[in-house]
Amino acid sequence: METVGIRDLKAHLSRHLKRVRAGVRLAVTERGRTIATISPVEVRADVDWAHALVAEGRATWNGGKPTGAPKPAKLTRRTASSVVLEDRR
Repeated sequence: METVGIRDLKAHLSRHLKRVRAGVRLAVTERGRTIATISPVEVRADVDWAHALVAEGRATWNGGKPTGAPKPAKLTRRTASSVVLEDRR
């Protein structure tokens, strides 16, 4: 674990956060004493459900970024009062 002083951390925060993103753990020191640690967040993507849909044939994926529906649903703008009046009929 690498150490960094508070003054240096404040002065070069962006640079130190880039290092953390790259996987480096930092120990923050104040007057030579460790007061905190900064470590990268481990994010696990829970996409097993998506893989199951593809395996079942209920979905397809070509490995690219999703583009959305070819024909998006059309939304109608109605007020709540018009919906209530329509429901009363």
